[in-house]
Amino acid sequence: MYLKKYNLKNKYALITGAGKGLGRACAIGLAEAGANLIILSRTEKDLKQVSQITKRFKVQCKYYVCDVTKYSEIKSVINAQKRIDIVVNNAGTNIPEHFTKVKRKDMEYLVKVNTEATFNIAQMGALKMIKQNNRKKIGGAIINMSSQMGHVGGPIRSVYNMTKFGLEGLTKGMSIDLAKYNIRVNTVCPTFVVTPMTKKFLKSKKFKREVLGNIPLGRFAELSDIASAVVFLASDQASMITGTSLLVDGGWTAR
Repeated sequence: MYLKKYNLKNKYALITGAGKGLGRACAIGLAEAGANLIILSRTEKDLKQVSQITKRFKVQCKYYVCDVTKYSEIKSVINAQKRIDIVVNNAGTNIPEHFTKVKRKDMEYLVKVNTEATFNIAQMGALKMIKQNNRKKIGGAIINMSSQMGHVGGPIRSVYNMTKFGLEGLTKGMSIDLAKYNIRVNTVCPTFVVTPMTKKFLKSKKFKREVLGNIPLGRFAELSDIASAVVFLASDQASMITGTSLLVDGGWTAR
């Protein structure tokens, strides 16, 4: 038998930005597959809601109000865990500005959230994974939430492009260094998904029309599309996949 149901039972998954949008969907998807959750967000109310939803899957769910850009906060959370098997680096943001009008403070903030924080969490998460005695046997997975904009350019997204292209390079380098521990590292690269972050951009009919015109499948991605990709990469079904990108872009980058 070649096909098995996804089974993340007894695994512990840390998800950043888990209160809303993609992070919330990924947390719920991982719980549905049996993973115990360690969820992080800046908003306690959102974390409580996710924790409540995942009760039906009979998994553990610990939540922490935490800012991913605060190194000491992240270190404290990760050090407090007995075990981590999966890291989903989902927290990220964008501030659309024309390249000639990018404000330094905005550029530095995007780099801090999208690149530096991702690096710090991935490194601390990997070190926690490596401490597990049988890590090579049980394996581990780090999934960095990238974007189709980590593969192609886009208007008023030069800094976002920079951070996501950097994330793709970081992922490849990490995958080589961590392979000997059987820790796999990949990115998931969504096209536009209707989330609290993108909703404000998609209010513009012109912008919405232009975006859909670039997606051969002619529709936005669903939250479930992204969560499914994350669960797959976290599972043993992806045991030979590392150092690459899973593009969930409806064909955007195929042109």
